Amino acid sequence: MAAPGVRGRSLAGLLPAQTSLEYALLDAVTQEEKDSLVYQYLQKVDGWEQDLAVPDFPEGLEWLNTEGPLSVYKDLGGKVVILDFFTYCCINCIHLLPDLHALEHTYSDRDGLLIVGVHSAKFPNEKVLDNIKSAVLRYDITHPVVNDADASLWQELEVSCWPTVVILGPRGNMLFSLIGEGHREKLFLYTSIALKYYKDRGQIRANKIGIKLYKDSLPPSPLLFPGKVTVDHLSKRLVIADTGHHRILVVWKNGQIQYSIGGPNPGRKDGIFSESTFNSPQGVAIMNNIIYVADTENHLIRKIDLEAEMVSTVAGIGIQGTDKEGGANGEQQPISSPWDVILGSSGSEVQRDDILWIAMAGTHQIWALLLDCGRLPKKNDLKKGTCLRFAGSGNEENRNNAYPHKAGFAQPSGLSLASEDPWSCLFVADSESSTVRTISLKDGAVKHLVGGERDPMNLFAFGDVDGVGISAKLQHPLGVTWDKKRNLLYVADSYNHKIKVVDPKTKQCTTLAGTGDASNVSSSFTESTFNEPGGLCIGENGQLLYVADTNNHQIKVMDLETKTISVLPIFSSGNAMVDGPFLVEKAEKQTVPKLPKSAPAVQLSPVAASPGQTLQFQLRLDLPSGTKLTEGAPSCWFLTAEGNEWLLQGQVPSGEIESIADQPTISLQVPGDCSSPEAVVSVSVFLYYCSADSSACMMKGVLFSQPLQITDAQQGCTAPVELKYAF
Repeated sequence: MAAPGVRGRSLAGLLPAQTSLEYALLDAVTQEEKDSLVYQYLQKVDGWEQDLAVPDFPEGLEWLNTEGPLSVYKDLGGKVVILDFFTYCCINCIHLLPDLHALEHTYSDRDGLLIVGVHSAKFPNEKVLDNIKSAVLRYDITHPVVNDADASLWQELEVSCWPTVVILGPRGNMLFSLIGEGHREKLFLYTSIALKYYKDRGQIRANKIGIKLYKDSLPPSPLLFPGKVTVDHLSKRLVIADTGHHRILVVWKNGQIQYSIGGPNPGRKDGIFSESTFNSPQGVAIMNNIIYVADTENHLIRKIDLEAEMVSTVAGIGIQGTDKEGGANGEQQPISSPWDVILGSSGSEVQRDDILWIAMAGTHQIWALLLDCGRLPKKNDLKKGTCLRFAGSGNEENRNNAYPHKAGFAQPSGLSLASEDPWSCLFVADSESSTVRTISLKDGAVKHLVGGERDPMNLFAFGDVDGVGISAKLQHPLGVTWDKKRNLLYVADSYNHKIKVVDPKTKQCTTLAGTGDASNVSSSFTESTFNEPGGLCIGENGQLLYVADTNNHQIKVMDLETKTISVLPIFSSGNAMVDGPFLVEKAEKQTVPKLPKSAPAVQLSPVAASPGQTLQFQLRLDLPSGTKLTEGAPSCWFLTAEGNEWLLQGQVPSGEIESIADQPTISLQVPGDCSSPEAVVSVSVFLYYCSADSSACMMKGVLFSQPLQITDAQQGCTAPVELKYAF
């Protein structure tokens, strides 16, 4: 615990002296004056008869990014320490992270500075270490993080809100506190002068702290924290925000990548695909080969033109905005942490997709970007390119109101649109109030649908309860999608690890899939599990639901007719990259899904082949009587050659199986330069089929292994190898 000779431990003990300092800083003009005022303040605080000492971290807490638990007094003595009290769902906490990153790049532990994230959860789901691990990866946090699940340090210091920063001196003595976001200048000023003050007194130690980054222990994966997914209804494609890899993927329905744009590192650059960069993109919307992207941590809306293969910026200036009204042209309008986007129409009778609706999580509002001249409810005509607030006062609340500007949201993170009557509304996943809300497209009225409670200031009314309207409880929902075919709304109930369905007519909310466990099981709806799913979309005329299962790093495919769930394999097409440059082969190998344990292995007779020869494998698969391939499900094949990957250079490694009546022929050209005279090539087949009445559905697999004997003797034309199996 704390060293002897201390006085009261709460942050209130700093308040009188720091308030006087901050008033004095308001009158300071030059940097020298500000530095001098802070130095004098430290002389005063450091001269107190007793230190205002921070309690030590309780024993037994879980730590990340360190070689072991840290003690303020045993390990961090001689350091200026910044304690960042945060919870990973909080948008304000996320906004603080770039300031902390910049501080870490300016001063290291050798300079005498260390930042420690003290995770103090709001939601029960955030107390789980595995979920904090995911957040540490997702937000690229490289300083030590301690899971204070019971908020013991928070309570002892009487911290009152997220985020709160506490700056400690080299004796564990509290020097400053900063509440909320937006204090970058003070953070740097207080830290730099504290380092100088204690260096002048010889109290700073230059020893290194044992840092062991959690991210360094993980293998690469084709997706990393995918946040959102959407369907291109005009083609067989999906658009995925591969958030953790800072890129956008356009993939065919079998998971084969067509375009990989951006990544693997964060950045902010427009231009051709190979040069463009994003920073933790979330929402995506596609129309006529144009993709709009909520480039969240760049505070931008980006436009991807798939025909021109160019990326441009259509809204935002690249730094976090505080404007809560808007009205400027998009490229001059500051915005704050856009989290989702969806296309819609203005007041015209014709469906034109001339408005991009934006869930502006950073200012707790819903905004609109005019893609053409148009009009919003209760607004005059607006020019093309105008970007402005549509609904939400900017106060973080769960407030419904007939006047959209008087309503309040709390970190809206998901949008869906039901433009048809009688609905004619936007659905909003309002994450921090744990509600789903509606906004009328006719008059802008904001209404409650499910979750939360009646007190607009209570943002802690969360849970996991199926029910009607306010009796239903959600926990930090991040995504919604409208099923026009069934007049139902699907909800990614993220922190409950479930997909729920809402009937907007009755306000009935029920669990559709997920047990509530944060794990990774793909089976029936009732047995499957998710891990903080962040986005979802409806496809195949209402048959399939695609889910961005964020912390499982996967896209799940939910068949709404057969009530089964599968994983969409993500793999390279040979000219698109998986996990950035130089990792293609390793990542491709890992993206081949595992066959079921019950899958048979068929050993084929050896085949002679010569360099340059093209071998053909003809699938001859028979389904059980009375069954058919599941429409829209990704039945497919994969080529692998474990230990002989040179065989697959330049090959098409996978493909779809769309019809049992017309099964594909798989081609393999033996390379001209062979590394071994013997090799084995394998064909993994995954089939999704169901009974003719769709009452039961299953996934089956089979593995064909084909030994090759490579000889220089020309083999001439050989008949296709038949890959026969009856399920």
